[in-house]
Amino acid sequence: MNAVAQSPAAALLLDYDGTLAPFCLHRQQALPYPGVTALLQEIIDNGHTRVVIITGRNAHEIIPLLPLHPRPEIWGCHGLERLRADGTSEAPRIEEPALHALVEANRWLRQQGLQQRAESKTGAVALHWRGLEEATAAEIRGQVLLGWLPIAQSTPMELLEFDGGIEMRTPSRDKGDAVRTILDEIGPEVPVAYLGDDLTDERAFRALGRAGLSVLVRPEWHTTAAALWIRPPEDLREFLTRWLQACRDGQHRARAKFSGPE
Repeated sequence: MNAVAQSPAAALLLDYDGTLAPFCLHRQQALPYPGVTALLQEIIDNGHTRVVIITGRNAHEIIPLLPLHPRPEIWGCHGLERLRADGTSEAPRIEEPALHALVEANRWLRQQGLQQRAESKTGAVALHWRGLEEATAAEIRGQVLLGWLPIAQSTPMELLEFDGGIEMRTPSRDKGDAVRTILDEIGPEVPVAYLGDDLTDERAFRALGRAGLSVLVRPEWHTTAAALWIRPPEDLREFLTRWLQACRDGQHRARAKFSGPE
């Protein structure tokens, strides 16, 4: 926080589900923890911090759930999509073998009666089992691995597990690549933090390394590459509050430094 206060700019990179918002069976109702949106809005209004959301969802899904103005930059589909603050977007071209693999993966899900638990995304298809009993979830996971592994192994695809599901995706980009891109853009002198909760965020933690502060946000600790562990929602709100105060302190210091005698 001292580095944030002493620097003319900072960057705050945030996962969404499980980090800013609790998991919800109805994904379109997964709103942020109380108070989080207001704190992020204040951080944005302060103008000191570049706020970036890096999520496993399609990028546009975040907009109605996190109504911030101006809208922050959003990386969707674990880094495959980039929706800039000005509304322009970037996404890699999905090659024919990958498209064919996704068609096969969806066909297999329909044959198994699992299509209602599937989520189609840019360059990926995800299957969710959150909310099911542990034994049922484990059975579905084993079933999907048996069905999807041959498809993934015969094409340039990867299987990415996350809390409550598994995803078949093109491996061209991930959250670690998103973090590395942002680090290149902001330069080495800008203090940066990444907050995430999931297995997929471990790639971002490792990409950030010692270049910034990596923060695991979840009720229970697990083995992680993150440097810090906090529990939502109380610790999350405290972290954002302290970040906001550091930004304000930095502005006060700057005004005091450059103001001349009256």
